[in-house]
Amino acid sequence: MTTTPSRRTFIRAAGVTLALPVLESFTPFTRAAASAGPVRRLVACCTTLGIHAENLFPTKAGRDFELTPYLEALKEFRGDLTVFSGVSHPEVDGGHSSEASFLSAAPHPGASSFRNTISLDQFVLEKLPPATRFSSLVLNTGNGGTGLSVSRSGVKVPADYKPSEVFKKLFVNGTAKEVAQQSDRLRDGQSIMDTVAGDAKRLSARVTASDREKLDEYFTTVREVEQRLKLADDWAKKPKPSVNVPPPTDVQNAADFVARSRLMFDLAHLALQTDSTRVVTVMISGHNSVPPIQGITQDWHNLSHHGKDPEKLAQLRVIELEQMKLLAGFLTKLKASKEAGADLLANTAVLYGSNLGNASSHDTRNMPMLLAGGGFKHGQHLAFDEKQNYPLPNLYVSMLQRLGIEAGKFASSTGTMRGLELA
Repeated sequence: MTTTPSRRTFIRAAGVTLALPVLESFTPFTRAAASAGPVRRLVACCTTLGIHAENLFPTKAGRDFELTPYLEALKEFRGDLTVFSGVSHPEVDGGHSSEASFLSAAPHPGASSFRNTISLDQFVLEKLPPATRFSSLVLNTGNGGTGLSVSRSGVKVPADYKPSEVFKKLFVNGTAKEVAQQSDRLRDGQSIMDTVAGDAKRLSARVTASDREKLDEYFTTVREVEQRLKLADDWAKKPKPSVNVPPPTDVQNAADFVARSRLMFDLAHLALQTDSTRVVTVMISGHNSVPPIQGITQDWHNLSHHGKDPEKLAQLRVIELEQMKLLAGFLTKLKASKEAGADLLANTAVLYGSNLGNASSHDTRNMPMLLAGGGFKHGQHLAFDEKQNYPLPNLYVSMLQRLGIEAGKFASSTGTMRGLELA
């Protein structure tokens, strides 16, 4: 379809065409320099087949909560985490499809007209200046596909799923020829921005004041792309950090989520510890196959649809306890890593939960959620109404603000998370 010049404008120079936005407001990149203090980080994990609430949620609210079977596996971190119950994303339904909205809170993900919105992690990347070799890691414990991350345009960000490739990306330096080729590719991208700069300036002189303001916002985004290309070129010439661990071997058995998840958590820890990135998302994919765990005879997906069958619930508990142990192992590594007089966990907000409150009935209410570390006052169970759920995006706003981002709203939030205070 041909678009008229008044509706859509292009600038062209030296064979390069850059499509301008339809002149409506864009959100400009905020170069919010971190205030003096610790470097803060974000890790967000979603297990897509739910977490059985009866084994996770305490009956008591507040700080005097009892350790449930799943929290027992995390007892070492009782003072480092908060349990949330009675929370969900308003208007997010659709059963399994709700995993698409875990970090975006975009409504009705199962609808044919659904269009996703920016995820929490990608919003963070927009608001904080690039400071690491990799803006983020998007990980999936399954066999490929996408993860939890969604761009501002609603497109899923491809996920890394092979630990060997993630390790190579993080820690293995390319040959001199490979580095030179990468640098050439990055410079080519930057030259496109340079080429259209003159035409962009001339166009700005011909439009109305209102349109000029909108174009300025758009060109700010273009300039940020230039900056990122320049930084990427600089990083390409710098040696990667050295770690005293052997490269991981990929686990071929897709059903072995324990081994796969452990490798991804180990890589996430190394990436944060070496400051290779400060933002990580992990999708823990369930399968229609039997995990190689003693006593498990049915596939995980089938067990998640337990219908309160005692045998299925018993096997599901074994699987989900393994998940809690994996989380405990990750938190242990973060807490053991010291930086600037603190530990890595204190400066890293680790969000862990599921898009499904009750996987057996595909219910997206009462999402099981934990938050560890990140500079909050923990050691409590924040219990909200199980029938009239409290908006989970409020937690996301609190997390954004703790990262130093001036955000009063995210998605369907109504404020910050009630009862969650800064340490």
